[in-house]
Amino acid sequence: MATLITMPEVAAGATEIVLSKWHVEVGASVKVGDIIADMETEKAVVDYPSDSEGTVYKILVADGASVDVGAPIMILLGAGEDAAVGDALLGGAAPVAQVAEAAHEPVAAPVSEQPVPVAESVVQPAVASGDSRQFVSPIVRKMARERGIELSQVPGTGPLGRVVRRDLENFLGSGAGVVASPQSSSSALATQEYSSSYATVPHTGMRRAIARRLTESKSTVPHFYVTADCKVDALLELRASINETSPVKISVNDFVVKAVASALMDVPDSNVVWNAEAMYKYESADIAIAVTTEGGLFTPVVRGVEKRSLSNLSTEITELAGRARAGKLRQEELEGGSFAVSNLGMFGTKEFSAILNPPQSGILAVGAASPRAIVEDGQIVIANVMTVTLSADHRAVDGALAAQWLAAFVKRIENPLSMLV
Repeated sequence: MATLITMPEVAAGATEIVLSKWHVEVGASVKVGDIIADMETEKAVVDYPSDSEGTVYKILVADGASVDVGAPIMILLGAGEDAAVGDALLGGAAPVAQVAEAAHEPVAAPVSEQPVPVAESVVQPAVASGDSRQFVSPIVRKMARERGIELSQVPGTGPLGRVVRRDLENFLGSGAGVVASPQSSSSALATQEYSSSYATVPHTGMRRAIARRLTESKSTVPHFYVTADCKVDALLELRASINETSPVKISVNDFVVKAVASALMDVPDSNVVWNAEAMYKYESADIAIAVTTEGGLFTPVVRGVEKRSLSNLSTEITELAGRARAGKLRQEELEGGSFAVSNLGMFGTKEFSAILNPPQSGILAVGAASPRAIVEDGQIVIANVMTVTLSADHRAVDGALAAQWLAAFVKRIENPLSMLV
């Protein structure tokens, strides 16, 4: 039977998803489980497998279109069904829905003048301009409000002239809509003479997501910080010994992640996540690993770290980091976990504090190991020391508990053989 495929909620709480790329075309046969499109969320590009089968009759949105969750995106026809059956799914308004938000070519088919409920989910009224209504997607309305842009100035290329995200980004990229603040002639001259030139780089969905989530975290989660120095000479010696024979090269970060998991098992009360109704206490160590990419920061989650060998853990982290940089992570790989690790030691950073990634209640900021003078048995000696800082959610982890966890981490990292037995 004919099926109307709608935009799924591929990420929890998402109201609008970008259809990044279609993998099917009109006339193609689709089976259950076939990947029909790539969906771009704020965190990742997600494969969309079909839960229906049939022949593609119409594709209703184009590559790059931003679509409301639940809006129609494609029609499948069953065996022996004709065009009339497919058009009936849209209440006779298929030509309206068929105009993709990102399309730039006019549609020759006539447009139904009757109100169509389905079309309302695709095209939403936003503002009035003169005697005509202008249609604007919710995310564009929000972006324009944040930038002080008058939407009546922005030409729309979506259905019924709807203004979509691409239209606003093109408008901003052209330099239009920038309102100069009133200033005196002398200050204007000073700006002309001494200001540096710059290029306008539109925000990506990832950058907006990072800004929103970190602002929310820093302003709503009560952070506190605990710092410790770790002597890592034994760790570096063990790592060198392992890497002489191991087919998988183990990094210092692999030891750090393993030590974090071991400390969570040593202090189980710290392996928790705050929730308004109750505290969630986890039995395994699911740890998010911060990965820097050109598009922004990804935090894929490694599950059950306490049960993994160092070689298995290293392989998993390397594989996740590679797919993060290639934009191939799955949505479920970015969700969950009670703890995170952010390591800037490879950049030479000595010490820093990280911002929590809710709902995780802890993140360990790891600096570079370097030779330092320390006092040992009353004598000044040189040792390789690494500074780490725990950022904790005070709603879930009290100060004494955080100190207890950090002490357990230091003990594990300074006695690395304890993580191998």
